[in-house]
Amino acid sequence: MSRYRGPRLRITRRLGELPGLTRKNARKSYPPGQHGQARKKRSEYAIRLEEKQKLRFNYGVSEKQLMAYMRKARRASGSTGTALLELLEMRLDNTVFRLGMAGTIPGARQLVCHGHVTVNGRVVDIASYQCRPGEVISVRDRNSSRRLVETNMEYPGLANLPSHLEFDKNTLVGKVNGVIEREWVALQINELLVVEYYSRKA
Repeated sequence: MSRYRGPRLRITRRLGELPGLTRKNARKSYPPGQHGQARKKRSEYAIRLEEKQKLRFNYGVSEKQLMAYMRKARRASGSTGTALLELLEMRLDNTVFRLGMAGTIPGARQLVCHGHVTVNGRVVDIASYQCRPGEVISVRDRNSSRRLVETNMEYPGLANLPSHLEFDKNTLVGKVNGVIEREWVALQINELLVVEYYSRKA
């Protein structure tokens, strides 16, 4: 399945708050659809699927991409769930979002894909690029890029800058100082359920 391009509030009504997907809040608190207000007991599979879908929609990745990240996370040392979140959080589009250059991850992805962002002085237009400690992420040195980011910064998505990042709002230059820690992940997610979901599918 390709990346979702439909109504975002429909997704947040079903899955709950997704800080990377949209800054808007739905007026209705119940899930969309004809039976949205009906109370129904969810199966364990449905609960695990919902947690997996939260990751997919918040970070804007396809099912195929998420499975590839899952395989990488399994090979990493330590907790598979934490490694999965680290891989998703260290994507370039998410890092640009967390630096405050864009209000949402889709907005950050557009900045990256349109060549407005540089990594260590070179333009990188691949949203899934994995940022590494020590790398410098900045806005491309041209007026159109700077104006775009300055406008975005007037309406930031998240208030707090994670501890592994630093950002100079005057020069529009950020730096990755390390790998994100679990407590700085803004999405409310139980990553163990996502690991369970894929382990039962394998």
